[in-house]
Amino acid sequence: MRASVPERVEEGGSDALRDPLRSKGRPLVVDVDEVMVPGSSFPADIASGITSRSSAVTMAIATALGLAARIPDISGFDPSRARFDHGAVTFLLQVLGEGRPVYLCSETHPEPFVSAVAQHLGVFTAWAAAPDGRSSAQSDDLPHVLRQGFDYIGSEAVALPGFASRVARHGRSAPAAPAPAGVRSWLKLLRVHQYAKNALVLVPLLTAHKFALGSAATSLLAVIAFSLCASGAYILNDILDINADRAHPAKCHRPIASGAIAASQAAGAIALALVAAFAIGLYISVEFGGVLLGYFVLTTSYSLWLKRIAIVDVVVLATLYTVRVIGGAVAISVPMSEWLLAFSLFIFMSLALVKRHVELASQPDGVVLAARGYRLEDKSMVAILAAASGFNAVVIFTLYISSDTVRALYGHPQLLWVCCPILMYWIGRVMLFAQRGLIDDDPVMFALRDRASWVALGAIGVVMLVAI
Repeated sequence: MRASVPERVEEGGSDALRDPLRSKGRPLVVDVDEVMVPGSSFPADIASGITSRSSAVTMAIATALGLAARIPDISGFDPSRARFDHGAVTFLLQVLGEGRPVYLCSETHPEPFVSAVAQHLGVFTAWAAAPDGRSSAQSDDLPHVLRQGFDYIGSEAVALPGFASRVARHGRSAPAAPAPAGVRSWLKLLRVHQYAKNALVLVPLLTAHKFALGSAATSLLAVIAFSLCASGAYILNDILDINADRAHPAKCHRPIASGAIAASQAAGAIALALVAAFAIGLYISVEFGGVLLGYFVLTTSYSLWLKRIAIVDVVVLATLYTVRVIGGAVAISVPMSEWLLAFSLFIFMSLALVKRHVELASQPDGVVLAARGYRLEDKSMVAILAAASGFNAVVIFTLYISSDTVRALYGHPQLLWVCCPILMYWIGRVMLFAQRGLIDDDPVMFALRDRASWVALGAIGVVMLVAI
């Protein structure tokens, strides 16, 4: 909500709007972007339509770069799904109540778009748009009241015939552009707080006991590459999910959905993050670059359609975590342990299912998880599968302790049995907290903030060091 709307009124003139209802009050001309939450002019149904096709990435980035207005067909735009600035609309109702005509206009959106917004809100006397030099009204039908002057709300003078020049003659400049997004918004957009998940790249370094400085430096570079690649994927997902995020009680505060960062700037950030990520990846090795590419393709496929298929979505999430572990092994050229691969798949399948369970439990309508294939009655089954996957991971760990592989790496492998009850405690605690509603929508981030989880991880680390 922009409470400063009344302070942004400018004086100007125009000869491109037609007033069907003559009024004694001074007219008010409003740019269409001023009645919409920043960024919400992205056509809602265009976004949902392109995500079902393989060309979605190209279309979304084109829209983010400001090319959406060049797409001629916006017939799918549904104004009832857009977010409007309630403060601005309330102010316009007050102006209309004073007997002043209110006009909606735009220089960046075609007439059907402006017409749809105007008719949906129902507070405008008339409307016009001229991205191609035309408007919904002829200049020779211009009412006398607009020729004498009008007030204007908008970020800049709209390019209707005579409009900008009249504003200039009045000596009034358009209000300053919105302040650039702060560091906090950019960090939130890049999901820097999620970078801790990429510490999984270091797991092969630790389990293979490769503690040399060169291997450690290579692993750290691999972590950076995965972090940058993940940031690019997260931003792309935010652009594609802009409408669903705006309808979500928590995700509506994300930088793109809230309008804190323009989609065009976000698209530029995607390019920079991915170029840097693959430059580092190829520097490490071509093989590692291939793993990084596979990770990006899989996470992009997840954003486009796989996350909408029940169970497939959690399998993909578990695989994405495991790919980080595989990437860590490839980076330092050590064989990927089959035991580690199996343990990783099951433990992260469990956490992904916990995430879905929490999301199902938090749905206000209690019917279906938005943009997913789950229903309310699936919640108990999801919880059962989460517990089964978690404790299967413990079983795999016990089998690993008894294998020939562990005897080659540890001098006292029997001490590793101490890790089993610690793992059982931690998994059971996560399940219990999820059932009580004490975990937010990401159990991995919960674990990173949870003191007991850190104690359990530290204890397992100490036991493994002593067992060497």
